[in-house]
Amino acid sequence: VGGALMQEARNQMMSDAYARAIEEHKLRPISDPRPVEGSTVPELARGKNFSFALEIEVAPDFQIPEFSNIEVKKPMIEVAAEHIDGEILRQSYRWGTPAPIQGPFEHLDRMLGKAVVTVEGRDGNYFEADKALCVVPAKEDEGKGALLGLLFDGLDSALIGKKSGDTITVTTTGSDGHEREELRGKKITVTYTIGDAERITPRSAKELAEMFGVESEELFREQVRDALEQRRDGEQRQAMREQVAEHLISSIDFALPAKLSESQVSRTLEQQRMELLSRGLEAAAVENRLAEMRSKSEKDARDRLKLFFIMARLAEHFGVQVTEQELNGRIAMMAAQQNMRPEQLRQQIQQSGRVNDVISMIRDAKVSDRIIGQAKVAEIAADEWNKIVEAKVKKA
Repeated sequence: VGGALMQEARNQMMSDAYARAIEEHKLRPISDPRPVEGSTVPELARGKNFSFALEIEVAPDFQIPEFSNIEVKKPMIEVAAEHIDGEILRQSYRWGTPAPIQGPFEHLDRMLGKAVVTVEGRDGNYFEADKALCVVPAKEDEGKGALLGLLFDGLDSALIGKKSGDTITVTTTGSDGHEREELRGKKITVTYTIGDAERITPRSAKELAEMFGVESEELFREQVRDALEQRRDGEQRQAMREQVAEHLISSIDFALPAKLSESQVSRTLEQQRMELLSRGLEAAAVENRLAEMRSKSEKDARDRLKLFFIMARLAEHFGVQVTEQELNGRIAMMAAQQNMRPEQLRQQIQQSGRVNDVISMIRDAKVSDRIIGQAKVAEIAADEWNKIVEAKVKKA
């Protein structure tokens, strides 16, 4: 067994040396160690020196800026009757009654089908799914819809009027910042054969009130108002945090890792998923938003990754920690918004390995709030704020 013992000793020496180097040089690795290109790790031999070289990506370092000169706008709005009507309409579809249909399909019809994905330059099928969910985009979505986590233009025209058993083909181009490197800049084709489909019949406001155990429609509207005001406050805070993020990205400069790894990009997207779910968006809406993020440029992906490193560094600077109580509270809030039991959602998050994404989301919010507390905050009407956002979108 001498050979096995030598191999075990070699591995232990390498592990100890790696850990010591990390500690002595105060490195913050963000990737697994790998041999330096062109070099090999020698075998362990009696009576001979043993040396080896590894390389790792490390978290970038930077100078902490001054935060008192940051200007942050706080959007202000009062919840009005039309907002309440819109939310009741949304809830009426969310809790509506599904009924099987064969077609022809209309806006917001839902279906399951077999999806076959091919990618430019690759032989054979890249991916297959027997029960891929697809929703006909709403009228206000201007034809854009998500399928298998990708955003497709003209998805509505491909689906409207079709029926179960029909097959459609849609194409898109993988963005330069997609988390899967082999899809970046490639033409992606999805052939989708429609199987089962359903259409939602919305509930009336009276039926919703009865379902939630509220005595009257008037009282139900008041509860909706309270919920919208809480959501307004959350969105208001989020808008301020997003301004902080934009300022940090533009004002702090450092070199990112030379190559965007799939794991790093995927982690920033999963953190965005948790953030959107915590803000009360339904699962389908979250997938649409993530599809939009995937479709954006490499610069957007690099900015998200840059912000990830900045927030991690500032959390150390401010001494921000996330307690178990804060984690449980956020999961409970997310569960209530998705009509789930907290323990059920926590089990799902743990099984999918997303606990650290929730922790990072809470940590980043606390860091942003520390900065907002030092910044110059000015109130602004929501209409004015929307014009600013629209101008940014148009410019982008």
